Parts: sequence; C-alpha cells; structure tokens
Amino acid sequence: MSLSNAITDIEGVRVGHAHDDVALTGCTVILCEGGAVGGVDQRGGAPGTRETDALHPVHLVERVHGVMLAGGSAFGLDAATGAVRYLEERGVGFDVRVARVPIVPAAILFDLGLGRADVRPDAAMGYRACEAASDRRPAEGNAGAGMGATVGKIFGMGQAMKSGIGTASMEIGGGIRVGAIVAVNAFGDVVDPRNGAIVAGARSKQLGPLRLGAPGFFADTLEVMRTLAGRTILGFASRGNTVIGVVATNARLNKEHATKLAQMGQNGVARTIRPAHTMLDGDTMFALALGEKEADVNIVGAFAAEVVAEAVLNAVRSAKPVAGLPAAGAAE
Repeated sequence: MSLSNAITDIEGVRVGHAHDDVALTGCTVILCEGGAVGGVDQRGGAPGTRETDALHPVHLVERVHGVMLAGGSAFGLDAATGAVRYLEERGVGFDVRVARVPIVPAAILFDLGLGRADVRPDAAMGYRACEAASDRRPAEGNAGAGMGATVGKIFGMGQAMKSGIGTASMEIGGGIRVGAIVAVNAFGDVVDPRNGAIVAGARSKQLGPLRLGAPGFFADTLEVMRTLAGRTILGFASRGNTVIGVVATNARLNKEHATKLAQMGQNGVARTIRPAHTMLDGDTMFALALGEKEADVNIVGAFAAEVVAEAVLNAVRSAKPVAGLPAAGAAE
C-alpha cells in the first residue's frame, strides 16, 4: 500500500474532524478501536489534558482506544466524552466485567481569542468527529482542532498568523511506519529546520507595504525576546497557546517505549517552533503503538521527530487566512 503522507498510513488508525467554521473552533479524534499501547509527553507550562495519568508506564491500563485533540481551552475537554460514548456504543473499551470503558486521553488548545469564545467543542462535536472518522488522508489547515489555531503571539493576536492542523508519515525500513498529526497553536514562530527561515509567526509592527514573507515581514520572536531580557512578557504576549498532537507507529512497543516515542516526537516540535515548550504553551504529544513488527524504539523515535516536524510545517502551510489574520498557505 502506498503512503499518503498521513497518520492514517498506520493500519488501525482512523481520523475524524468536526468544527464550527463561524466560531472558529473544532476537534480532531484519532481512533484506534482495536486498541493501542499509549504514551504521552507533556512539556509546555500551561497544559489542558484528560486521562494522561492512565498512560503512565506503572499504571494498570495497557491500551487506549482513541485520542481527542480539541480547541476551546479547558471547555474543549468535553469533546472526549462524545468519543467515549461513540466507542461504548460499539462495544469498544477496557473490560471491567460489568461494562467496557473506552480509554480516550485528550488535550486541548486555547482558541477562544478567535471567532466566538462562547462556542467550544463539546460532547456532541466529539461524537460527530468520530462519525466522520476514516482511514483516508485527513484535511489539513483550517480543520478540526486546527480551526482556530494561530502562531506568533508575542505581540498578542493582533500581530499573529493563522495556523492549523497537519499530518505526515514515512516508512523507515523493514515495513515499519511512523505517522503524526499535530494541531499547531504556538506562542513562537514556525521555522523550516532545513534553512531556519520563518514560515509563519509574529508579524512586524512596522509592516507598511510589505508582502507576506518579504524581508522585515516577520518580527522574529527570539529577537524580540532578546530585547526583553530581564523583563516579563506576560503583560502583552498571548497566554493562549499550545501544540498538541499524536505520533503513531505499526511497531510493537510497550508502555515505557511508547512514552519514549512521545518524548522523542517532541523533538520535532522543538525543531520547527522557536521557542518551544515555554510557560505560555501547553505542548503535549501522545504516542500510539498498534503493530506487531519488532523495532528499536530509538530508531522509531528518531523518525517520529521527523514526521512531527513535517506535520507542523504542513499545518501552517495548509492554513488559510481568517478573521483578518494572514496565513502562509495564502502565499503558496
């Protein structure tokens, strides 16, 4: 089977989006009804998550049945309830004898500053995302959890750019595949690691007639931060940021190795987002291992970083302008 450069290239993974394109919020579910060994790595200082403790290597539950990524800040965690209901109706879940309990960890991003703050992903939207799930290549950019995503917010939303959700995959040899899907709502700039160029990020306050991507168009968040050394940025920078995603593989991994896979996948965030993992971000990466192919987690993890980086770039390059915010996709 040829690859479609998506997380759905991992057999057993289905992805579904649901969103409100007026309120500019949404959710994305990654379903693995047959069960997957799960792991998680949380690095940003402002996370919003559900059921991540269950993924700890020393805890009882071995397998998860889906992951929910959602906008809406903490309100959006309710979208996972819809996925739990969808899976329970289909007899999917951890067998506790009197019932089957679907295990659906979740993470949210803050998109309340764009569109309508009083409309957020809820259980009904999460259920619709499950109904829409398929093994086809999922939409990127302004879709699902990426509907209200933005990047480059050191000057606040006024100088930010539109971002979105992206996916990628690769075969790394021996039939082993690794895929990722990432909703990119970062405080920092997104850069191409091949040349260090900013792809999307904070815009200069002195734009004048500059066109998108022209010299001087980007403020360069790191350079702005250099001028603020010894001071705080909390007074004007946006506090509503995070990058959330899932990396999946058809390799056979235990819970410890799935956790390491999530950790190494975060390296893709660090390569493409400058700066990453700040106290203003809630960066969270899940890992899913669905297969029976023997593989060294060090090798799988190394390429997990590669596909996460590509998914981040695809997220911003697929985004389209909304609410007065430009997007890198408009220049492509």
